[in-house]
Amino acid sequence: MSDTDSFIDEVTEEVRRDRLFALFRRYGWIPMVLIVLVVGGAAWNEYRKAQERAEAEALGDALLAAMAANEPAARAAGLTAVTAATPGANAVVEFLLAGAQAEAGDTLAAVAALNNIATAGDLPEIYRQIAAFKALTLQAETMPAAERRAGFEALARPGMPLRMLAEEQLAMIDMAEGNTEAAIARYQAILQDAEVTSDLQQRATQAIVSLGGQPEVRSASQG
Repeated sequence: MSDTDSFIDEVTEEVRRDRLFALFRRYGWIPMVLIVLVVGGAAWNEYRKAQERAEAEALGDALLAAMAANEPAARAAGLTAVTAATPGANAVVEFLLAGAQAEAGDTLAAVAALNNIATAGDLPEIYRQIAAFKALTLQAETMPAAERRAGFEALARPGMPLRMLAEEQLAMIDMAEGNTEAAIARYQAILQDAEVTSDLQQRATQAIVSLGGQPEVRSASQG
């Protein structure tokens, strides 16, 4: 390589270096900002997790303190004062509150608490379904049978998580109304359903026998 070529290479390298330094001076802050964002994001994530743990622990302590009361009315009073930061946690509080209120004989308040859950659109459907089911069962002596039937029929639609339990409640309404044939037919349908549990199968069988019917249990070959 000639001296001229060597000189040209050196000049070219200097130009490249100058350009690199110029680019770094102009845009070098971008990597620093990215680093700060990454580190800051990780720190914020850890802080948020710590806050969530602290909130969960505080909620757990409050629930334990409220549930430690011997009398249902005292437990209900304690649970009324408990607050939760998230819809799901608040639903848990409402379920416990409704249970304590029902046990204390305050059915109206228990139903109101359950209806709060059943109508909360930000909760998973299973929460709302369970709350609606429990509210209906608590009103067996106070709500007209036609209204209860409509409520359980809505819960017994195909695909609903509490469909089988709702069908059982509908059969019990048939029994209460003296419609023995309809009750037996509904219990027989429960026995033939692929989703029936062993406990529900046993209850349906006993109900059919008590009504004077002959249980028709679903055979294994039907599965």
